[in-house]
Amino acid sequence: MAFYIKWTATVVTLAGAVFASLGIYPLSAMVLNTGSFLFLIWAFLIRDRAMITVNAGLLSIYTGGLLYKLL
Repeated sequence: MAFYIKWTATVVTLAGAVFASLGIYPLSAMVLNTGSFLFLIWAFLIRDRAMITVNAGLLSIYTGGLLYKLL
């Protein structure tokens, strides 16, 4: 299960990076949020504290940016 979550998160995050490089906002932030959330789930499954920290931070940053821009 963790294998599929990790690779789905990888593809989603890469898609978000493509959208960000093309200036497609807010879709890029939403897709990157999804990738970070999936990586966060994966990190909890494998109990990797560094990955939990990084992806929780990214999820907070992307969500904060979305809320700032959209509200």
